[in-house]
Amino acid sequence: MKRIDATFRSLKKRGEKALIPFITAGDPNLQTTKALALEMAARGADLLELGIPFSDPLADGPTIQAASNRALQSGTHLQEVLQLAGELRQKTEIPLILMGYYNPILQYGLERTAQEAKSLGVDGFIIPDLPLEEAGPWRQAAMAAGLAPIFLAAPTSGAARIAKAGRHTRGFLYYVSVTGITGARQALPADLVAALKEVRSLVKCPLAVGFGISSPEQVQNLAPYVDGVVVGSAIVQRVAKLKGPELIKEVGDFVASLKAPLKGKGAVSGEQ
Repeated sequence: MKRIDATFRSLKKRGEKALIPFITAGDPNLQTTKALALEMAARGADLLELGIPFSDPLADGPTIQAASNRALQSGTHLQEVLQLAGELRQKTEIPLILMGYYNPILQYGLERTAQEAKSLGVDGFIIPDLPLEEAGPWRQAAMAAGLAPIFLAAPTSGAARIAKAGRHTRGFLYYVSVTGITGARQALPADLVAALKEVRSLVKCPLAVGFGISSPEQVQNLAPYVDGVVVGSAIVQRVAKLKGPELIKEVGDFVASLKAPLKGKGAVSGEQ
C-alpha cells in the first residue's frame, strides 16, 4: 500500500499521471508474463495489474475471458500468481496489484491470501465482483496485512456510493469508464470527461480510469482529469496474437506510447 501511495505522490510532483497496464497472469504461460511485466516496468508502466485467471470472469469481455482460459489451461491459479508476484518483486519496485474474482480468494482464505500476498511483495487487490457493502471482511484482512483494498465505481454508482467508495478504497479509486464489460473500444462515452469531473469532486483519493481505453490518443484526452489510466484489453490482444521476442518488443513499444502523453505538461490539470 505504501508503495502505491509513494508512486502517486512522486508522479504528482513531476507533473505526470500513472500508466497502469493489465495482463492476465499465465497467459500464455508464467514465464512470458514475467518477461512482459519486467518489460512494461522498464518502458513506462508506473503500476502493474496482474489478473488472476478465473473460469467465470463476469466483468470481462471476450478478450480477457479468452486470456483467462489460456492461463487456466497452462495451470495458473491464485497460488501461482502469488509466486509470480514474489519473483517480480525481486526484480522491480513497481507497485504490483492483483485483480481477481472473489471466489478463489475466499476459498484460499482471506487472511491467508492477504498475508501471503504482502509477504511476497504485492501492494493491493482489485476484486470486481465484491460489492463495497459486502467487502468488510476482505477489507479488514487486507488492511491488517498492509495491502490496499482498491474499490471500483461506475457510471451507475451514484454520487453517494462513489463518495463512500472513495472513503473506503486505498491506493486509488478505479472508475469504470463504461457500463458493461472490459474490452478495447474505438470511442469512449461522450460524457466520460463530465463524469470524471464529478467523481473528482466527490473523492479525495487518487483517481484512475479504465475499461475500453486502447490508444495513446484516448489516454491523452483523459489524462487531465485523472491521476492514472488503466489499459488492459488492448495489451491482452497483442499477447494473443504474438509470441516470443516479437511479443515482448511490441508490448514494450505500446506501453511506451501510452505513457508518453502522461508525462509533463500534457498531463498536468487545473482540476487537480
